[in-house]
Amino acid sequence: MDSDLIARAHALAEESFLAGSGPGGQNANKVATEVQLRVNIYRLRLPPPVFARLRTLAGSKLTVAGDLLITAREHRTQEANRQLAREKLETLLEEAHRQPKVRAKSRVNRLGKVQRLKAKKVRGEVKANRGKPSTKDW
Repeated sequence: MDSDLIARAHALAEESFLAGSGPGGQNANKVATEVQLRVNIYRLRLPPPVFARLRTLAGSKLTVAGDLLITAREHRTQEANRQLAREKLETLLEEAHRQPKVRAKSRVNRLGKVQRLKAKKVRGEVKANRGKPSTKDW
């Protein structure tokens, strides 16, 4: 992943500060320390596979308009929360750029198939014998 994308994301990010819950005691009631970072992911011009992964990773943080909302309220100061929100954005973008490993199909040999089917047959017979006895069993 290139640093140009991160710089572009930080440039496009809009910050707003809210008086949120969290650490700070009476200070939390007076000072707006919670940071809400808003980035439009359509304006980032991501490649289609990265864009798709970002959409799935973002989940409920993504609005219908394509805005990614990241909130940070863990710290007592605006600056620390601002830094945390930007770090969250960076990690989300890095995860979206990470391509998942392709799963190798496992193969079962002929003997393994036979054993599996035999075990299924035995299990089915056990379950079939659990029912109430019928009159023809007398």
